[in-house]
Amino acid sequence: MEFLTETAVIGGVIALSLGWVANTWIRVKNGYPLENSWGKAVYPKNDQAAERVKLLTRENAELRAELGSIKDRLANVERIVTDSGYHLTHEIGRLRDEREAN
Repeated sequence: MEFLTETAVIGGVIALSLGWVANTWIRVKNGYPLENSWGKAVYPKNDQAAERVKLLTRENAELRAELGSIKDRLANVERIVTDSGYHLTHEIGRLRDEREAN
């Protein structure tokens, strides 16, 4: 009985150690900083990630501004197309094309 208890304890310690190693490996593989027992980073995050976030934030702002500009242009085009003068001009052009075709 004592042998089974010792074996269970040793097996538990080995299982916990392997779990800790796997957890650490996964964290390092995905770029998370390692932490000590107090939750502080063992090594600082690399500056490349922070620089990439800055670049993506700037690109996002530029794309949002461009999208706003495109929305304004689209609203102007919609206004022109729905304007009654446009319909009249379009209808006259269509009738001219029909008359020239005959």
